[in-house]
Amino acid sequence: MVKITGTIINYYLHCKRQCWLFMKKINLEDNSEEVRIGRVLHENKNDSGNSEVSIENIKADKITNKYVVEYKKSDADLQATIMQVKYYMYILKQKGIERDGKIEVFEKNKQKSKIHYIKNNDTITTEIEKIKKEIENLYNMQSPPNQQQESKCKKCAYNDYCNL
Repeated sequence: MVKITGTIINYYLHCKRQCWLFMKKINLEDNSEEVRIGRVLHENKNDSGNSEVSIENIKADKITNKYVVEYKKSDADLQATIMQVKYYMYILKQKGIERDGKIEVFEKNKQKSKIHYIKNNDTITTEIEKIKKEIENLYNMQSPPNQQQESKCKKCAYNDYCNL
């Protein structure tokens, strides 16, 4: 059984192959320039007094009295980030902490805004529990899903692996 994290939720929605490789501890992100840039931006944001909050298997960038906040380098895959934040909201709700979600992006490329809000509602639990089951099924696969060569693959840390 895999310990599901926000990163795993994000990767599952972004690319199932990337998610499977990551869950199997095949980590190619340490060599990625894109990942390094994202980490530096994240660290700079946290240096301004906004420190990461760890609760069980989640690491939220910030929790305020209204929001669970996630910082992202870009808005390239906003839907995956939205589900990641919903997962944080789901875990917090199980702890009796109800918050809405907020995503702040450093580079606005595809969306109209740098800040995106997620309203807490009753459908989040159903959405997350469905995805958790799907991730368990993915984790139990003997080999990774087939690669899906798309434009987003060019910047992926796993791109070289997929092109072997």
